[in-house]
Amino acid sequence: MAGEPQADCLFCKIVSGEVPATVVRETETTVAFRDINPQAPTHVLVIPRSHYPDAGALATVEPGVAADVLREAAAVAVGDGTDGSGYRIVFNTGAGAGQTVFHAHAHVLGGRGFNWPPG
Repeated sequence: MAGEPQADCLFCKIVSGEVPATVVRETETTVAFRDINPQAPTHVLVIPRSHYPDAGALATVEPGVAADVLREAAAVAVGDGTDGSGYRIVFNTGAGAGQTVFHAHAHVLGGRGFNWPPG
């Protein structure tokens, strides 16, 4: 059921504490942790505690929590000191866009330059 923890979801297991992660921020509705395969000096994932398969589903059902994810992404950038030089927030939606864990999440990337368009 949408919003409920899924037994086979890696990120739900991180939220529950079943799988360890390097958590950098937590709120009532979100958890932010370092990516295990960082693509930039700052690479943090911000996830909602509730399970939705992607950002669109999250925003449709719980727009306030979607806003919380974005707010926390900005706070991560401030905490890592990348807010002044610039950072990127990325939501991959679907396997064709590179989504590999089907639990809504934002990638916060910073600490190096980024090209446009992304590749």
